[in-house]
Amino acid sequence: MSGYSGAIRIISSFHRDSSELPSQLVAPVTFRHRRYDDLVRTLYNVHNECPYITRLYSVGRSVKGRHLYVLEFSDFPGIHEPLEPEVKYVGNMHGNEVLGRELLLQLSEFLCEEFRNGNQRIVRLVESTRIHIMPSMNPDGYEVAAAQGPGISGYLVGRNNANGVDLNRNFPDLNTYIYYNEKYGGPNHHLPLPDNWKSQVEPETRAVIHWIRSFNFVLSANLHGGAVVANYPYDKSLEHRFRGFRRTANTPTPDDKLFQKLAKVYSYAHGWMHQGWNCGDYFPDGITNGASWYSLSKGMQDFNYLHTNCFEITLELSCDKFPRQEDLQREWLGNREALIQFLEQVHQGIKGMVLDENNNNLPEAVISVSGINHDVTSGDHGDYFRLLLPGTYIVTATAPGFDPETVSVTVGPGEPKLVDFQLKRSIPQVTPTRRVPNAGPGGRVLPKKVQPRAAK
Repeated sequence: MSGYSGAIRIISSFHRDSSELPSQLVAPVTFRHRRYDDLVRTLYNVHNECPYITRLYSVGRSVKGRHLYVLEFSDFPGIHEPLEPEVKYVGNMHGNEVLGRELLLQLSEFLCEEFRNGNQRIVRLVESTRIHIMPSMNPDGYEVAAAQGPGISGYLVGRNNANGVDLNRNFPDLNTYIYYNEKYGGPNHHLPLPDNWKSQVEPETRAVIHWIRSFNFVLSANLHGGAVVANYPYDKSLEHRFRGFRRTANTPTPDDKLFQKLAKVYSYAHGWMHQGWNCGDYFPDGITNGASWYSLSKGMQDFNYLHTNCFEITLELSCDKFPRQEDLQREWLGNREALIQFLEQVHQGIKGMVLDENNNNLPEAVISVSGINHDVTSGDHGDYFRLLLPGTYIVTATAPGFDPETVSVTVGPGEPKLVDFQLKRSIPQVTPTRRVPNAGPGGRVLPKKVQPRAAK
């Protein structure tokens, strides 16, 4: 790939047939820490190398005015193709947790080069998926952390944004509402935001919220550091904290088994996460429910699940929050397969179109699965995506003004099952006119006398 210094080609060690080697060549990857200008240059270089499958856009700016860039990979960049799922990666939410940032830049280089090389797995992924990669959600915090140089003494230096706010404690708290609704009844999805939410969040958080409301994301991962584990929601414990110490309690979502599977896919594809013993902690299978580890309020992964259709997990990827530059190649090789496999997980469960009798798209139709108290909705194009484990499900589509439609669906372990719904407009229930015994001239029924309403 032109424009990359120190590029390294690595040949997959488990393919020894020389005739297979060209397709097994892994893309050139630059193993170095990149400050903001270098990050921007890398993203533009990838876009210039692969202009027909990439789009570079900004969702907003940080406190200090740095762009929050996203690199999109798709065979039709900038366009949502109906029935093609949207997936995202977000890195560097905590400015001093930098491995995710570098891995996402390396992943961007890798996807571009492997697509150009004709790697069929990558070609299929790009053609069937719309992938959005945000390497840094907190570029201001990164610059503070990077300025400390190697061997940062302050563990938290650069963690927060330029206003000193932890962005992963800055999203509107929707957990309180869902826990109440689960107990007393109420919506189980797309919980509304408080009227004054914009004034309560930081510029970076506000930009990301607008971003995730603008796309019908189906799957997401948020890349952190400081541990090695795949963490799934809920992050906020249902149990209240006791004064003096932090209470932890497993707090599963209605999609707990699915979230465990998504976390295990990353953990077992990772070089060593699945072993469980990392950084002095032990997590069976290398996964954990967030709240059972420690309770976290106003986090991003719970917000995704409760406010949008997106299923997000949090990936803790390194014991050292700011790894040495010479460790980046090992980290890339340990995460490369897991990053690709996780993207592929968006292709499971069911998906389809919700239409009316005239084949018009029905956006915001609600898709419910019996036995799982968490619904999803169709997007602006009338398409929906519902991640599900293999099994047989009763699925219902509803929309205001239409009769609901219910089907039985058997989901396999492979590609998602295509399940379309065509809803019929409801016929208004008209109260039958009561006949009166006396009829007027010509047999016409006289209307019942209506008593005037008393004036208020």
